[in-house]
Parts: sequence; C-alpha cells; structure tokens
Amino acid sequence: MAPRPYWKGYLKLSLVSCPIALTPATSSSEKISFRQINKKTGNRIRQKKVDSVTEEELSSDQIAKGYEVGKDEFLIMEDEELEAVQLESTHTIEIDQFVPLSQIDKRYFDQPYYIVPNDEVGVEAFAVIRDAMVGKSVAALGRVVMNKRERVIALEPHGKGLIGTALHYPYEVRKAADYFDEIPDVKIQPDMLNLAQHIVEQKLGDFQPDLFVDRYEQALIEVLKKKQAHIPLKKSTDRPSAPTNVVNLMDALRRSMDVEKGKPAKAPKAKKKAAGQREMLLPISGSGKGKTKEVAKPAARRKAS
Repeated sequence: MAPRPYWKGYLKLSLVSCPIALTPATSSSEKISFRQINKKTGNRIRQKKVDSVTEEELSSDQIAKGYEVGKDEFLIMEDEELEAVQLESTHTIEIDQFVPLSQIDKRYFDQPYYIVPNDEVGVEAFAVIRDAMVGKSVAALGRVVMNKRERVIALEPHGKGLIGTALHYPYEVRKAADYFDEIPDVKIQPDMLNLAQHIVEQKLGDFQPDLFVDRYEQALIEVLKKKQAHIPLKKSTDRPSAPTNVVNLMDALRRSMDVEKGKPAKAPKAKKKAAGQREMLLPISGSGKGKTKEVAKPAARRKAS
C-alpha cells in the first residue's frame, strides 16, 4: 500500500492543469534507529524546552520563532505573520521552463518525489504533459511550496508518472573552486594513464542499485541479535591507521591489473645485487649496556687481480 501523499495541489502548464499528489521517493524509516535512555534505569530520556536564562520549562504556546539580529537580540515572528507571506505557487506547481535534463548540475539535486495524478478527471492532462516531455527529452522546472518554503523543482518523466526533484538554490551550493583550486597540476606519464584506464575498463558495468549492500546495517542487525541473546560482544576502540609505506604507483597499477584479471598479485621484485657483492654484519652500539644491534652493510668490492 502506497504511503499517504506528502503534498497535494495542481500541475499547471500554460492553461492546462491537473490535480497531483507528491510522495517522497526515498525513506530512511527502515533503517535501525536508537533512542536515548537512562543507563541506570533503562527509561527513555524526555527532552524539555526551557528558557536559557530563567530555566523555566515552556509549553508549545509560549514558544515563537526568533531571528537573531544581534547578540541575545531577536526579532520575534508569530506563525500568523509567517503564514501571511503569500506566494503564487502555494498550491500549484506552475511549469516555468523546459531544459535538457543533462544540463542540471547534480550538486543542485536534493529530495526526489513521486508525482501522480490525484483525480481521474485530470489523468489525460497529466499524460499529455508527461508525454510531451518524453518526446522532447526535457525536464520541466517549476516552483512548489513545502514546509512553508518555496522550492524550485525539476520534473522528469518516469514510467507512467513523474519524478520531481527539489533543487537547491545557488546560495546553498558551495563553490567547487574553493576546494579544487589548491589541487596541484600533475603531468601523468602516458603508460601510467593507460594502465589506469585498463583497470577502469575491467570494472565497467551497468548501474544496478539492487546489488548495493548496506554492510553496516547487516552487521548492526547481527550485533543486536547477539546482544538480545546475551552473547558477549567485542568492544574495540582501535581505528585503522593510515598506511605508512611508500608505494610505487606504477608497480601498484601493474599489480592491480593482475588482480582484476584474476591473477594473484605479485610482490614487487627486490633489486638485484651487483656481481661479486655480498652482505656482512657489523655491530652498532645499542641503547642497553653491553648490547649491540647488527645491520646489513654491503662489503667492499674485490680488487681486480
């Protein structure tokens, strides 16, 4: 059974309109969640809203929204004053423009919604708008008010319905240049790049989200089952340390190629010693009294006879 609609209103294209309903396309309610409890009693914690100065507990009707204009100075806004902000798109998604979907920067995508016709009378108009977009391979941009805020929404055909994705405003999207400009330019050797591209080709496939596995969620379920069965659990505060060994990038790429082809990874070859060269152990002073450590040192070359 489909969840109840999150928003109801009208979809409007010029003089054509139809009643629609929006339902969130994603949900996190299936994930494991935890409650805050008192360790001693096992009772749930109840949070109270109190005045930060008087510490008086407040009821809902005593609480208002405030905009901070200075230190500890607020403009108090009543709900009625905020609701008085009239927006044309309050109950209507009016299509303002059509754009190629590929032109929408993915950084602007926020929350996706399923959009369906909400009245049998409007099904034909809904289908006309949907199929018109299919024929032109475009997405529609409109405006919708949700949670008392106006959002830009991108609509695209999806099967018999539409998917509407709420978009971020430009001021909400951080500039990539602030993060990427400091990355130094690196000239990659052609053979190194070719190896990396071969590895990419070995891993090419189709996008199959059904194969995604939430390994943390699965492991968490097993832990909860053991906890419920009173099986002792391992406790660890150790965190994996960053690798400290210096890896030759070309060697790592070559070995990665072998792994992707199903061959066992070969360890990097040790450097060959020069002919007539052997190792000798020399004592070096240690930290303890009378103790010495030994270190390998190349012997001097023999003189030519």
